[in-house]
Amino acid sequence: MADIANIYLADKGRYSGMAYNRVGRSGLKFPAVSLGFWHNFGSNGNYDNMRALCRTAFDHGITQFDLANNYGPVYGSAETNAGRILREDFRPYRDELVITSKAGYDMWDGPYGNWGSRKYLVASCDQSLKRLGLEYVDIFYHHRMDPETPLEETMGALDYIVRSGRALYAGISNYNREATAKAIEIARELKLPLIVNQRRYSIFDRTIEDDGVKAYCREQGMGIIAFSPLAQGLLTDRYLNGIPADSRIARDGRFLKESSLTPERLEQIRALNELAHARGQTLAEMALAWVLKDGDVCSVLIGASKPEQILDNIRAIENCTFTAEELQKIDLICGR
Repeated sequence: MADIANIYLADKGRYSGMAYNRVGRSGLKFPAVSLGFWHNFGSNGNYDNMRALCRTAFDHGITQFDLANNYGPVYGSAETNAGRILREDFRPYRDELVITSKAGYDMWDGPYGNWGSRKYLVASCDQSLKRLGLEYVDIFYHHRMDPETPLEETMGALDYIVRSGRALYAGISNYNREATAKAIEIARELKLPLIVNQRRYSIFDRTIEDDGVKAYCREQGMGIIAFSPLAQGLLTDRYLNGIPADSRIARDGRFLKESSLTPERLEQIRALNELAHARGQTLAEMALAWVLKDGDVCSVLIGASKPEQILDNIRAIENCTFTAEELQKIDLICGR
């Protein structure tokens, strides 16, 4: 018998406070803030906390859950946990959600579990759908450029995945300007709805500006969704007074290392924190608002270990306007 006390009913006012941005020239809209499953949804996480994160996100208008085949640890476990959450809590709300997955990094042993071949991408998509318990994902991404597989094969595989009903749209991730341009060209020939490029972007990492992807996607009508907009937590006030025991550096040093906290970087963080407070925002709120400021990025992907962090991050959309002086100060602080 179902646990009636734990049946999830989404907040009726969930759409009142979130902004939704069109993804390039497609018909799809992303919430300005999306929930990423890269961290805290693996086999080493707490399931009840995962469930609380998803409920909090959706109750406040976050309609996009972003996954990949190898999110964990262990590989596949984030999708398995997401599938259970979708089944237990979100079955009535499936059509209100954008669920995404990706393939491109190592996933299983042997020569067919990595990169961008048709064999790998189609097999991985099928595995992801089984773990998620879904008939289709809304977007299926190729996760990274493959220097050996012809891009025509990779885009052809994405086209097959969409045409076969496994996904509604296709995306690319970690593609530079040259690869993005070629992917768009092939997709147009195939009439493939390739609508979004997922790239790292933050005040501290401006690669998509420097390599031309940001401007090119705007010109071509392709959306951009930004991951690591808080630079793995550096663009928060968490490390201003040392390394907390529950921080990402302390818990898992794979993606953010203590060596990243140089005296120079801490000085930049403190200066940015002061500017954020002058704007009436936390540093995290200002950092997310900065990524969204000009409309080129349609959504920022946040990670969270506590529901309260999601609520804090959502407040960023209340003020995404910057004066020319503020932007100049940010650039000066970052040595731009």
